Order: sequence, then structure tokens, then C-alpha cells
Amino acid sequence: MSVSSERTFQAIAVLEYAQKHKIPFIAHGSTGAGNDQVRFEMIFHILAPDIRILAPVRELKISREEEKKYLKKEGIKDPVSGHDYSINQGLWGTSIGGKETLTSHLGIPGHAYPGQLKTNVDKSIEIEFIKGDLKGGIDTIKSLNKIGSSLAIGRGIHVGETIIGIKGRVGFEAPAPLMIIQAHQSLEKHVLSKWQIYWKDQLSEWYGMMLHEGQFLDPVMRNIEIFLQHSQETVNGRVFLKLRPYSFSIEGITSENDLMQASQAKYGEMNFGWTGEDVKGFTKILSNPMKIYYSVNKQKK
Repeated sequence: MSVSSERTFQAIAVLEYAQKHKIPFIAHGSTGAGNDQVRFEMIFHILAPDIRILAPVRELKISREEEKKYLKKEGIKDPVSGHDYSINQGLWGTSIGGKETLTSHLGIPGHAYPGQLKTNVDKSIEIEFIKGDLKGGIDTIKSLNKIGSSLAIGRGIHVGETIIGIKGRVGFEAPAPLMIIQAHQSLEKHVLSKWQIYWKDQLSEWYGMMLHEGQFLDPVMRNIEIFLQHSQETVNGRVFLKLRPYSFSIEGITSENDLMQASQAKYGEMNFGWTGEDVKGFTKILSNPMKIYYSVNKQKK
């Protein structure tokens, strides 16, 4: 989601500008082999079906080398000369494409990542959420990216399905998102019920897939958002993380909504909320459906 989620809102902003200034054309520089062409044009077709879309790189099948030659001919400094990778930086992460990512077996060398290890000192930090929202918003994301990048945290390679049906492989650096997401999930495990967590995970997968594929304007997204937002009412608290070179771990959480601390029972310890007889009756009833199944299907086993 690091780059793909931004495309929808970039397209909306560009389209609003075009409509405000009564511009009958709108253009993008996507090639014919990626996802962005679909994301951009989905928005244009839905919100402004009469506007003319120009995609010169795709329509003229202009290669990257031809682009470089054109820039040089026009006296424009080539911004990508001397670089082996295509770096696409966004607030929610940076993608790194080229060379090794075009194979299925080679990893990206350390020097290819924008953030380089600057310290070997472990660091303890905390992240706070209020009704599921990250306290500090964008400023906190920027701060976590800076801290995480200095420890070379958040590196990886992602293989995913493209909208146009081919598999794509890309390197990424996303220290803040990885820390935030894992911290948020850890807090949810403490404050949400079993089935809240289950259905929230299911809908999150669908929401992320739809957003990735440019389907942000589908009304079902608003329906999912209502559930997701409501599920976050009790997601309040602080999460404690330990950062070290190239990795991090979740130490624990504190929350006034912590269901673990609200129970008199302690996992693996003495319980005061029920008796052994209660458990015997509970397990007998819980096992009853399978007992019936196997009694009927014993001969077929």
C-alpha cells in the first residue's frame, strides 16, 4: 500500500484542478505495463467521463532510454542518470525497482536502500493510539520513518498481483508503517473481542486489495469503512517497541480497555472465575457436535 494508495488521491487532485480551470485534457506518464495507468484512469473515467486522457509514454511505447535521449536533446538534466534503481518515495513507504527485482531469486544489495544504518545503539520507543488513530498523525509517521531508517529497519521485498494480471516484485523500505501496523495489531489483540479481530482482519484484506486496485470509489468501500471505524472505538493505549539494527519487536502495551487485565483469570495460572465442574460441563457441551458426527460416521472413517 506504500505507493498505490496515494495514486487515487493524486488522480482526484489533478482532476479537480483540471475541472476548476476548464482543461479538456488530462495526462499521466504511466507505461503500459504497470498498475498506475489503471488507478489514474479509473478515477478519470468515473468522475469525468468526457475528459480526454493522454498517456504518451504508453501510447507511443516510449522506452526509458528514449526518454533519456529526449531529455538530453531538450537540454533538460536527466534526473535518473547513474542510478540503477527506480525509487518511488511516499509518506507510507518507498519502493525500489530494477535489476534484482526483475528476477525471482536475487535480493537487493544494502546500498540500494535509501536509508542506511547510522547507529548500532538499541532504542526504546512508544506509539500511542486514540480510537485506532495514530497520535500525532503525519508528524509521527515522519518521525518514525527517520528513527527507523537510521537503524535500517523496514526493508523487504514484496511479490504481489498486479491489476493487469501479472506478478510484480519490488523492494521496499517502510520503517514507520511496519512499526505502526504491528503496534496497532498488538493493541487490538488486547482490546478487541475474538470475533471483532477476525472480521476486522477479513475486511481489512478486502479493503486493502480494493484500494490497491484503484477501486476506492466503489460504495462498498464506504460500507467497510463504517465497520472498521466502529471497531476502533476501544483501540486506545500505548505500545512499547524495542528497536535495534535491522529489526524491532513489540515489548507490550498499556490500555484502559485492556481485556486481559480485566479478567480475574490468568492464562496458565490459578483461576477464580469458574470451577472445575464448570469446565467439565462446558467441554462436554462444546464437544457434542463432533461426538454426534463421529458416532454417525464411525463406519465410514
